[in-house]
Amino acid sequence: MKHVARKRFGQHFLADVSVIDAIVREIDPRPGQAMVEIGPGLAALTQPLVERIGALTVVELDRDLAARLREHPHLRVIESDVLKVDFRAVAEELGAPRLRVVGNLPYNISTPILFHLLRFVDRIADQHFMLQKEVVDRMVAAPATADYGRLSVMLQWRYAMENLLFVPPESFEPPPKVDSAVVRMVPHEHPVVVDEGLLSELVQVAFSQRRKLLRHTLGKWLEQKGYGGSFDVQRRAEQVPVPEYLALAVAVSRDNAGW
Repeated sequence: MKHVARKRFGQHFLADVSVIDAIVREIDPRPGQAMVEIGPGLAALTQPLVERIGALTVVELDRDLAARLREHPHLRVIESDVLKVDFRAVAEELGAPRLRVVGNLPYNISTPILFHLLRFVDRIADQHFMLQKEVVDRMVAAPATADYGRLSVMLQWRYAMENLLFVPPESFEPPPKVDSAVVRMVPHEHPVVVDEGLLSELVQVAFSQRRKLLRHTLGKWLEQKGYGGSFDVQRRAEQVPVPEYLALAVAVSRDNAGW
């Protein structure tokens, strides 16, 4: 029986064989690697991956698709909302120090998924995701560009990222109303140690009114935090590179701790 894409799950199934082949080449799966696919859907990407690595763990919310996937002898199916999956526990169950994570992420919850995975970054070897192109543009954006924002800073703190492939709407069934792209995310081996909650708050405040100078937003926040150091707030949020945001978060945390 043909599966009808469900709008509430944001389902758009990849159908272009040439695009699938290009994605698999970029992932470069090797036999025995511990890999998890998010949202395998109709298994367009799943099948070529499992053929190369031997066994694959998949996370699928749609119970009809999960039931179909369970019939595959080389798939381990986790029927769940991916936002509830403990990827550290998955790595332990697979006996893997780190996981390779791949997927065509549902566009309606792609950002929450990226932030959920950030919690388990120490157990992840790399990530390859199909996403809405404008989200990928924001993820990899450089300072002083319109796409540079909170998502850029938070993810570039922990990952080196690369926009790999452009994927047009006609590559899917049904076609989405947006362009897509594939991104590679490789965790930094030695990221700056910083309080994630504090950094998130700092960056959110900074970009809350991105057309205004930081003295109107971040400057006031720094005063409230009792920050005694120096930071140039005569700039807009998009003009501050990631290392400066990280250094500021570390300094504010140090001040608050009374170091």
